Amino acid sequence: MIEFQAVTKRFDDGTTAVDNLDMVVEAGTITVFVGPSGCGKTTSLRMVNRMIEPTSGTVLVDGEDIRKSNPALLRRRIGYVIQQAGLFPHRTVLDNVATVPLLSGWTRRKARARAAELLEIVGLDAAMGKRYPAQLSGGQQQRVGVARALAADPPVLLMDEPFSAVDPVVREGLQDELLRLQADLDKTIVFVTHDIDEAVRIGEKVAVFRKGGVLAQYAAPAELLSNPADDFVSSFVGKDRGYRGLSFLQADGIQLGGVSTMGLHGEHLSGERPSTVGGPDWTLVLDDDGRPRGWLPPGVVVQGEPAEEELRPGGSLYTEGTALRGALDAALSSPSGLGVVVDDDGRYTGVVTAQQVIDLIEERRKDAA
Repeated sequence: MIEFQAVTKRFDDGTTAVDNLDMVVEAGTITVFVGPSGCGKTTSLRMVNRMIEPTSGTVLVDGEDIRKSNPALLRRRIGYVIQQAGLFPHRTVLDNVATVPLLSGWTRRKARARAAELLEIVGLDAAMGKRYPAQLSGGQQQRVGVARALAADPPVLLMDEPFSAVDPVVREGLQDELLRLQADLDKTIVFVTHDIDEAVRIGEKVAVFRKGGVLAQYAAPAELLSNPADDFVSSFVGKDRGYRGLSFLQADGIQLGGVSTMGLHGEHLSGERPSTVGGPDWTLVLDDDGRPRGWLPPGVVVQGEPAEEELRPGGSLYTEGTALRGALDAALSSPSGLGVVVDDDGRYTGVVTAQQVIDLIEERRKDAA
C-alpha cells in the first residue's frame, strides 16, 4: 500500500507541482494518475521512490515512511518503467534485465536465469536475450523494460507513461500484457498517463489531477465516467464518456444472430443461426478454423476460392462475454453493419447489430431507475 499524507512539492522557482495530496493506493491494484501536462502526476509518482523529495508531507510504502530508507536501497525494492524503456545500449537484453538482481547481491548465474524466465513471462522469445536494445522494436524494448522492473520481484511497480512512444496497435497489446501480468503477479502498480482511454482501460482506480498539482477526483473508472466530480473532470474525461462507460457494462442478454458464411475454398457453410434481418446479402468468409477473414459485399459472386481483393475488411471483432463497448464498436466498424462475434479462440459464433446494443443499454437504464 502507498499513502500520500498532505504531500506538497514546491520547486525553487516557486512552482507548486503537487499541492497537499492525500490519497491511498491499495495494495495489489493498478492505480492510474492522469491529467494534462504540468499537473504533477509524474512528480507524485517520482516522490514514491525518492527521485524527487517532497517539500512537506509524508509518503508511506507499506506503512513505512520512505524518508527512513536509503534512496538507493529503496529503489531496488520498487520497480520503475519509463518511456523508451531506458535500457543500457551496451548491454544485452539478458544483462539489462539482470541488472537489479546483480546490484542486490544475486550471483550472475541466478540473475541471468531469472532474466531468462522474465523474458518468457513478458512474451519475448529466449533468443531475444542475446540481442542489444538497438536490435529490438519499440514494443519489444518496452517489454524488456517491464521485465527489468520485475527482476527482483518488487512489491511496487511505478510506470511513467511507459507505452506512449509506441504506435496504437502495439500500445493496446502492451496494455493487455500488463493486465495479464497483473492477474498473475498481483503487484501494487502506479501508472502515469495523459490518455484517459488508457487510464480507464487498465486502472482499477483513477486519480485525475488538475493544473497546480491538485487531485480533482479519485475513483473507480466507472464512477469517474458516470459521475465526474466537477466541470474540469467532466471536460477532461471527454464528451464521449458515455461511450467509454460501455467498457464497464457486460453484454449478457444479447441474442446473437447469424449471417451467410463461406469457407476460404468457396464452400457455403450452413450456419446454426438464422440470417440477421438488415444484412443477409453480405457473406462472411471464414478460414478453415472458423475464424473470420472478411466480408463479401452484396452482389459479389465468386466461383471457388474468393480472391483477397474481393474481401472487405470486417472491422473489429467482439469476444463473447466481454463489455458492451466492444460489441457496439464491432457493429459500427463493420461494412455490413453486423458486428462479428467470436469465442475466446477467435472462432465465429454469430453477429450483433448496433440497435441490439442500444436496446440493451436502454433496458439496463430502466432496470437501474
